Amino acid sequence: MYSNWNTFKKAFRLRVLSPTIPVVAVFLLSGCATAPMTSGSSLSSYDDLSTSDGMLTKSRVHVNKDKVLAAKTIRIMPTAFLPTASPALSDNQRKLVANTVDRALCIGLSERFQIVASDTSADLTVHAVVTHAATTDEIAAGASQVAGIAPAVLGIRALVPRIPIGLGSLTVEAETQSREGKPPASMIWARGADSFTSSPRVSSAGDAYDLATAFGNDFSQLLVTGSSPFGAMPSAPSLQKISASFGGKAKYAACEAFGRGPGVTGMVAQRVGMPPEWTDDGAAPVNGRGPSE
Repeated sequence: MYSNWNTFKKAFRLRVLSPTIPVVAVFLLSGCATAPMTSGSSLSSYDDLSTSDGMLTKSRVHVNKDKVLAAKTIRIMPTAFLPTASPALSDNQRKLVANTVDRALCIGLSERFQIVASDTSADLTVHAVVTHAATTDEIAAGASQVAGIAPAVLGIRALVPRIPIGLGSLTVEAETQSREGKPPASMIWARGADSFTSSPRVSSAGDAYDLATAFGNDFSQLLVTGSSPFGAMPSAPSLQKISASFGGKAKYAACEAFGRGPGVTGMVAQRVGMPPEWTDDGAAPVNGRGPSE
């Protein structure tokens, strides 16, 4: 993080006016939020977890590959928030972030598993808990959007990084339980938004919402492959997964409980910084209530 505002302004002018200066790229590497590896109490055990970090993500992982790959069916219990995870987020924002985790898990796990309803018996049961969610500074996010547009308006070709102030973060822990009640896989996952890959949204839940999908993708890959999602080349997604990720029909009816993603509308909204609350309808209503309520 930059030590003071004047330092940042100088770096910003250098990035816009002289994008080829390599020292600027090094200087901007500090432009990311730090997500704490917060542990809750939802995992059966924390003793077997081993460090397995990615380029942007911190994680501790446990997986029994043989047991995970032997499973055929899986059910997803609604993701929960620890009461202390993010008191600054509204109840509706927490529900939206939690449901985004579930939706991403359902789409990702459909690549190998048959997804069944949460009240149906399955080989594996997945449950995630958000233990920390730092909010996004809406003013800084809005300023980043303006800063990103300004060079184009002035006719300057430049890649303007997001202002590294008020970046959000997310920490989640999750595990699978077998029919015998033993956890063949578990993970603590933490990641912060950054100045390069994170789109600024004018919403206090903006970064947590986007990171929820990233977590769902990573934990899904852990179960689909039986190996840590970090340090390995990602496999090409199926056409079904691509379609569902863009708001199309999910492969399994059980995934419809988490609603469909906002699709192209959501992508456009993300690009211009609109709050996810405006485009994502969240979980499908069940007797007037979503599955995570």
